[in-house]
Amino acid sequence: MSDAAMKNLTDKATYERLEKDVTAVKNDIAALTEQITDALNSFAGTAGKQARRGYNQARANAEQAVEDMSERGSAMMGAAQDAASSIEETLEDAITQRPLATVALALGIGFLIGVTWRR
Repeated sequence: MSDAAMKNLTDKATYERLEKDVTAVKNDIAALTEQITDALNSFAGTAGKQARRGYNQARANAEQAVEDMSERGSAMMGAAQDAASSIEETLEDAITQRPLATVALALGIGFLIGVTWRR
């Protein structure tokens, strides 16, 4: 075999090996791309689920806070109504038991208000 033929065979074998290596690298890149795509899709799905969970939790917390405030407001309103009713009953009892003292107290308060307004 001549040197030219040997060089041609060596070049052909080298070319075939390089072609095989390039094909293997292309296949590896395609597989890696697919794995990265799957990982990103999985991450996006997980992130979306976590975001929905966080939103739902925040919404539930806000609804609970509004409900608690409503209950507290109702309790405060009930307590205020009870206090007003109690004061009304106390005044009614005082007026019934001591009508003259009540009238004198009312006149005294009226006098003080009148003196204060003159100044």
